[in-house]
Amino acid sequence: MHMRNQFLATHPFDLYDLALFQLVVRNQSFTKAAEIAGLTQSAITRQIQGIEKSLGLTLLERNTRNVKATPAGRFLYRDAARLLGDVDQSLSNLTQQFAGARKIVRVDVSRSISLAHLPGFFHANLRCVPGIGYRVACQSSEEILSAIEANEQDIGVLCPPTRLPRTVRVTHRFSDDFVLISSAGSAPDIKVLSKAKSRADWLARQIWLLIDAHTNTGQRLRAWMRSQGLKVEPTMELDSFDLIINLVALGMGVSFVPARALALYNQRQKLVRIPLSERFTREIVVVVRKRRDTAEHIERFIANVLF
Repeated sequence: MHMRNQFLATHPFDLYDLALFQLVVRNQSFTKAAEIAGLTQSAITRQIQGIEKSLGLTLLERNTRNVKATPAGRFLYRDAARLLGDVDQSLSNLTQQFAGARKIVRVDVSRSISLAHLPGFFHANLRCVPGIGYRVACQSSEEILSAIEANEQDIGVLCPPTRLPRTVRVTHRFSDDFVLISSAGSAPDIKVLSKAKSRADWLARQIWLLIDAHTNTGQRLRAWMRSQGLKVEPTMELDSFDLIINLVALGMGVSFVPARALALYNQRQKLVRIPLSERFTREIVVVVRKRRDTAEHIERFIANVLF
């Protein structure tokens, strides 16, 4: 209570100031932030300088090219994101509960999740919970976790990093098996591929398409490939397994893809599954932010997730 009273007495900033600060840090530019906020650059600069003066801290490092947050600025940015997200969600819940606004579930799906995975998350909900709206976005796993922490999204679907933030909890875990595929026109006779030496020689000559190495899936897949003696340099890296499957079908190369992702591909005759003695498997999780109370329509969505 004492700290709250002290804040109110000194009043270093308000929610509007925090929102402007968020814009500057996110865009790394006073000019871009001012355009989004509908202010002049000098006006938004004065607002940020006022926060820094009140706190007695330097929050931003300015140079001629961009703006970067100092350690103190990054700390405030992370905490402000959660605070502003909570305020937005509280207002949204208020209008949904008492003003008749449509209830919305905000879902973030990793770019490395195939379209064929999505029916398991939405089919039962669309059938059993009518009247609910869904806002679905595709981002990287890192961006998803940040959005969940900031309360900008309700649910995230991703291949998790080694350590998840303490502020999120896992509601579902799924195993996702991978297969090695090639186009039917590029693959030799299946009897040749069933022999380890012949298969290894053939794979060494292929053009490889792999999921982006910066993704959690990409890192784990490459580690597994090395353990299997598959030391390849990909010719092309992509962030979508659906795109990879289509390029392989066109004869562009070979790749490891989730077996489930092939379910939506309606020209399976153009693809060949290369037999391997071992199979790569990743984990997919559904995460939400830890909180004491979760909106009923969010809980119902979680309960209806199938796989």
